[in-house]
Amino acid sequence: MKLEKVEFTQEMKKDYTILVPNMLPIHFKLIISILKNYGYNMELLETSGPSIAQTGLRHVHNDTCYPAILVIGQLIDAIENGGYDKDRIALMISQTGGGCRASNYIHLLRKALNKAGYGHIPVISLNFSGTEKSSGFHLSLKVIQQLAYGVLLGDLIMALYNQSIPYEVNKGSCDSQVDEIVAKISDHFRGRTVIRYSEIRAIAEDIVKRFSSIERQGPQKKRVGIVGEIYVKFSPLGNNELEKFLLSEDAEPVVPGLMDFCLYVVYNSIVDYRLYGRKALGAFNSRIIYRYILSKQKDIREIIRKNSSFSAPHNFEEGRKLVTRVISLGVKMGEGWLLPAEIIGMVAHGVNNVICTQPFGCLPNHIVGKGMIRRIREIYPKANIVPVDYDPSASRVNQENRIKLMLSDAE
Repeated sequence: MKLEKVEFTQEMKKDYTILVPNMLPIHFKLIISILKNYGYNMELLETSGPSIAQTGLRHVHNDTCYPAILVIGQLIDAIENGGYDKDRIALMISQTGGGCRASNYIHLLRKALNKAGYGHIPVISLNFSGTEKSSGFHLSLKVIQQLAYGVLLGDLIMALYNQSIPYEVNKGSCDSQVDEIVAKISDHFRGRTVIRYSEIRAIAEDIVKRFSSIERQGPQKKRVGIVGEIYVKFSPLGNNELEKFLLSEDAEPVVPGLMDFCLYVVYNSIVDYRLYGRKALGAFNSRIIYRYILSKQKDIREIIRKNSSFSAPHNFEEGRKLVTRVISLGVKMGEGWLLPAEIIGMVAHGVNNVICTQPFGCLPNHIVGKGMIRRIREIYPKANIVPVDYDPSASRVNQENRIKLMLSDAE
């Protein structure tokens, strides 16, 4: 039976609360604060614990991939236990438009809502490919530009936060700094028609100076990279608060930026033209966007180097070139060639300890994750890589014990 789509309308925008499942806490706070400037009342869900997965399993088949179970579970849990007016809420979910099952989460969510008696609740697709549209939710070029700048700045904040929090003297100072920065960026963007890139550079310099002012102490800790499927890699709910666990084990987490995933998606349009005969115009436009984003990332790295002692993130283009030694760029289902590229980018710059996070049963990411480890180790003998599966039935203790074993060999 075909489900009827309940559209989020312009009238709903006035008094509806849009619930957003969490993935990247820093980035999503920033993105939501930007969208609030355009009249969208949005709330980021920060619920956690095993009850979320159990809620998802009650409404989604257990063969569905783990991220879908968690995202749908978190949204339905919010409907049932969040105290919201069920007639004045909408749900938002991202839609990649690619071959991964992530493109179909929205349909699984609508099916689950219908069966649970919440079929009247509209679901908004956050996508940039025109996969789905809602009359009450529209991203103009101005909004997209601000969101892109938000992702760029979010990557910077996350990188400096992870390099600061293991060493902060006054507990909570890093989190306070993040809240202040997010509020400042949101205020700066509010009501602006055009934001010049010179302003973004100035904000980036201020972010670096703010984190440099945080009092830190202690010797350099073991640096541990986190790569993998995009949701499990980034989401504290998806990876059982992996970053907090690494901090408790006296390690420093190193996490790739979200903009790297965006670059991966953009570059795949160029690959489609070269290998699969797709339209030349799309490849031409993608090449322009790709080079533009790379130049902005380069600026951010230079700002970090010139204004602080922090380590700058690795160059995405360097990782893209190096990864061709282990896998073809034509392999782009799921995280595709990006996953081994992130591992190589880290190992090539001294982050030899890497955790590869994967939803159990996600075949594409097992191939490009676990399947590439042996070849990467042949090229980089110091690479200390451990794959960790995440699933509703997986034991957190077993996951952490595997990571502890890896850390025991870490340099």
